[in-house]
Amino acid sequence: MTINCKGQLIDLSSPKIMGILNITPDSFYDGGSHENEKDILNHVDSMLNHGVTFIDIGAYSSRPNAEHVSETTELKRIVPIVKLILKEFPEALISIDTFRSEVVKQTIEAGAALINDISAGKLDDNMLQTVANLHVPYIMMHMRGTPQTMQQQTDYDNLTKEIIFYFSERITEARTLGIVDMIIDPGFGFAKTLDQNYELLKDLELLKMLDKPILAGISRKSMIYKKLETTAEEALNGTSVLNTVALQKGASILRVHDVKEAMECVKLIEALN
Repeated sequence: MTINCKGQLIDLSSPKIMGILNITPDSFYDGGSHENEKDILNHVDSMLNHGVTFIDIGAYSSRPNAEHVSETTELKRIVPIVKLILKEFPEALISIDTFRSEVVKQTIEAGAALINDISAGKLDDNMLQTVANLHVPYIMMHMRGTPQTMQQQTDYDNLTKEIIFYFSERITEARTLGIVDMIIDPGFGFAKTLDQNYELLKDLELLKMLDKPILAGISRKSMIYKKLETTAEEALNGTSVLNTVALQKGASILRVHDVKEAMECVKLIEALN
């Protein structure tokens, strides 16, 4: 299973790590910690040295009840950072965490390699066509509503079945428009209760019937620290446990804050297999 990133074929049959770079002041774990160019470049350098494949940049916090950010603000935050990173690390494969087609257009023009959309095209009618026109890989996530409303939309008759149906529909539409490389993200923490997140992780291998690489974004989320009655800052051990489970159940990409520890999970699971 491969995806084409700027002419480079990435083989996802061996799991890859996507490192998180939040440039928002209000992300749930690392908000405000990468505010100047030196800190950003140091963080990217560290992730690359520890073996990251993708660097996922977000300029709009998607945590529950996050403050809405205008498109203008998102662009002002993210485009200069893409250019900054690629000037220093031209081989870096940058993923853009956005649900806005104009942000997609401007960041891909600035050199980004793939798109990570929490809404799977449902929050911007131009998103899927824009991605298709740009011929870039597309990560589509399952979510209901918006970050501001999603936690009031957790009623499912059959969670896993409904998520599979959701992706079947979104994949068909994306393919019809010409998107070739697609990755699915079941959206842990998005429009799901604490127990639903564990139900979803337990059933994760069922998503393989969609024949698309699976991204698991569990890192330091409340599904870990609320169960352990701790905090996001103390949730690294729990993150490694659940990342290991996700790999065993077929995840091709782990989206994480802690690249070194995630790489260790991948190496040990590969040794086991």
